[in-house]
Amino acid sequence: MIETIQYQSLKWQHITNPSEEDYRYLLDEYNFHPLDIEDCRGTNQRPKIDEYDDYYFLILHFPYFDKGNKFIRIREVKIFWGKDYIITIGKSHWVVKKLFEEIQEDLQDDDEDVKEKLSSSDLLLYHILDRLMIETYTLIMRVGAEVDLINYDIFNKKARSIIELISITRRNIILLNTTFKPQLRVLHMFEGGTIKGFVDPEVLDMEDYWGNILDQYQKMFDSIEDYGELIEGLSKTFDSLQANRTNEIMRVLTYFSTIMLPLTVVTGLFGMNVTFPFTTNVTAFWCIIGVMVLITSLLIIYFQRRTGR
Repeated sequence: MIETIQYQSLKWQHITNPSEEDYRYLLDEYNFHPLDIEDCRGTNQRPKIDEYDDYYFLILHFPYFDKGNKFIRIREVKIFWGKDYIITIGKSHWVVKKLFEEIQEDLQDDDEDVKEKLSSSDLLLYHILDRLMIETYTLIMRVGAEVDLINYDIFNKKARSIIELISITRRNIILLNTTFKPQLRVLHMFEGGTIKGFVDPEVLDMEDYWGNILDQYQKMFDSIEDYGELIEGLSKTFDSLQANRTNEIMRVLTYFSTIMLPLTVVTGLFGMNVTFPFTTNVTAFWCIIGVMVLITSLLIIYFQRRTGR
């Protein structure tokens, strides 16, 4: 299904679930390169910008949370960018669809701000990318909040929940890092002047706009790297704390085992079914108890001095 927004000479077409008929329409109407159409059919493409004489073809990746609101997924944003059109195609990020609907509604209300967004394809592309950047920044701030939560709860005794949260957050950060790193090079092409665009620089200088997109992206990438270092440090700290807690438990158990060992030997000897001296003497019982108490006291004093406690 092809949805269209038309304002003066500019056209934005959004194709959510493209069929073969839609692909043929793009080939016949716009004469796009067949390899670009093939990329639209496929998934898991690398971020890139293909430059042609009369249009650009962009594939960018942006994150979102899954339905469980726990794991981060990546959605491809595929855009054909020409002088008087923008075509977003495929199962794009939900932000693109939402922005399309907002612009469609505002245009019907004769909103002046939306008319400015539709004044050129370059400016429209900037607003699409800017909205995606804002949504991505919100997502990254949530990941940062999860890192702070781990830092706060790491000294609590909820080991199972902390292990799960560390594992999920680390997985999300790694996915974000592997997504942002190759795409940073692509966005540098805008600010570096490799991508010229279609607006006359004397009418509207897009360099500042592309620079703003790159600054936002670079800031988010730096935050992701910082969160990655933090989560690794917190993970090591948590492992150390768990190891110390385990050692403490083993130390206490060792104390009890060591103290009980000589007492078990004494009670085992006198529990044998043989005749011992003083076995019929009541005083002998209390003497044995006294010896056991003395052994226990000496062992406790010894362990305290050895451990410095």
